[in-house]
Amino acid sequence: MGLHRGKKDSNLVWLEPGLNVKRWILVLLLGMIALAIGAAYLLKDIYSGRSYPPAVYFLTLQFIPRWSRALVFGILGAGISAIAMKKLYVNALKPVLEIQGGESLPLFLLSRRKRNRGPKIVAIGGGHGLSSLLHGLRLYTEEITAIVTVADDGGSSGRLRKDFGILPPGDFRNCIAALSDAEDLMQLLFQYRFGGTDLGGHSFGNLFITAIASITGSFEEGLKQTSKILAVHGEVLPSTLASVTLCAEIASEQGETRKICGESRIPKTGHRIVRTYIDPSSPPAYPEAIKAILDADVIVIGPGSLYTSILPNLLVPDIREAVKVASGTKIYVCNVATQRGETDGYSLSDHVEVINEHLGFEAFHWVIANDNFVQEHRLGPGVSFVRAEGNDLGELGTRVWFSDLVDEEMPWRHDPVKLARSIMNLLEAGRNERRPPRGMLMNTYEHLKEVTIE
Repeated sequence: MGLHRGKKDSNLVWLEPGLNVKRWILVLLLGMIALAIGAAYLLKDIYSGRSYPPAVYFLTLQFIPRWSRALVFGILGAGISAIAMKKLYVNALKPVLEIQGGESLPLFLLSRRKRNRGPKIVAIGGGHGLSSLLHGLRLYTEEITAIVTVADDGGSSGRLRKDFGILPPGDFRNCIAALSDAEDLMQLLFQYRFGGTDLGGHSFGNLFITAIASITGSFEEGLKQTSKILAVHGEVLPSTLASVTLCAEIASEQGETRKICGESRIPKTGHRIVRTYIDPSSPPAYPEAIKAILDADVIVIGPGSLYTSILPNLLVPDIREAVKVASGTKIYVCNVATQRGETDGYSLSDHVEVINEHLGFEAFHWVIANDNFVQEHRLGPGVSFVRAEGNDLGELGTRVWFSDLVDEEMPWRHDPVKLARSIMNLLEAGRNERRPPRGMLMNTYEHLKEVTIE
C-alpha cells in the first residue's frame, strides 16, 4: 500500500531524490566495469597466442573477426542480463508488489523509503476509531505504536475475558488487522465472525489470539507472535496487563449520581456521564507502552468513544504521567459525530474539557476536528456532527486544525486516508511555522482553517 501519486509516470520516480537506489545502481555498474576489465585482461592473455585447449578457442569465438566477437558478446550479455532481471522481478519482487496493491516497483520503493523515514507515532485509544486511524497512518510511517484499552467487557471479547481470564482481544485484533501486510484473504479470515453455533458472536481473530496466548504462556507474547504471523508494521500494546473494570458516575434525573461498572453497561444508562474511573485505580502500566510514549515524535489520542475507549487508557496513572511529560507533539482527534449514551449533544470543547478534567492538566498542543457537515441527515436519530460553536471553545489553551474528515460511506466515522493526511499536513506545517495569529487561514497542502485559542 503506497502513497498515491496520481497519473505521474512511475518510471520518472527513479530520478527522484531520497529513493536510495541510484547510488547503488552506480556502485553495481562500477563493480561490473571492474569485472569486465578483469575479464578483458584474461581474454587478452588468451588471444595472445598461448596454447589453450580447443574448447577455449571455440568458446572465445577466435574463429571470427574481432569486431564480430565484440558484437556477439555484447548482444549475448544484454540478452542474459534482461532475462535475469525479468526472472528476478517475476519470482522475487512481483509477489511483494502484489501484496502492496500492485503498484509499480519505483513507486513501491519510494513510498517504502518515505515510510521508513516517517515520524514515530503513538496512537492511544480503542474501538473502530483507533483501527481506522492506524489504517491511514501506515501510509506515511512504519514507526507506529498502538496503545489499546483493556477495559472492554462486552461481546466476544467480554466472553473470552470471563471464560479464559485474558485481556479482551477485540480491539487488539482490529489494530493488528489495520497494520497487517497479510493477504486480503488472511485479513478476512482474521476478522471473520461465527454465527448460529456455540461459537456464535466470536470472531476468528479473537479465538486465534486467545489460543496463541495460551500456547505462548502470556497475552503480550501472544500479541507479538500474532503480529509476526500477520506481518504487522509497528506494535500493538496494552496500556496495562491488569484486569481493570471501567466504572462511571451517572447523573440521575433527580440530580443525584449513582455508580455503574462495566464498559458495555455505561452507554446504556441513558443518563449523563459525570466522570469515569477504573478499578483497581492504580494498575501498573505496561512498560513498553510507557517507553513508546516517551520516545514518540507524535502522540495521537482518539478518535473513539470518549468515555469507554479513550479515557480508560489515560486513567492508568503511569500512562497519564507519561503523556504529561512526553516531549512529542500531542494531538487529540475529536470524533466526527456524537455518540448515543456517551456524548449526546457534546460540542468540540466538551470533548476536550472532559479529557483535561480527567487528566488534571491541559494535555494537547493540537486538536483535529471535522468541518464537513453536509451529510448530517444520514447520521440517524439522536446523533449530530461535533461542532465548534462561536465562543464554545473557551479557554482550552490549545489550537484546532479543521479539515474534511468524513467517510463518505459512513459519515459518522472518520475516513482513514483523510485523517492521516490531515495529521501529516499539520505536522509539516507545524515544522515551519511560528505561532500564527487568531483565525489565520492555512493553505498548506489543502484548504484548512486553524483557530488559535490563547
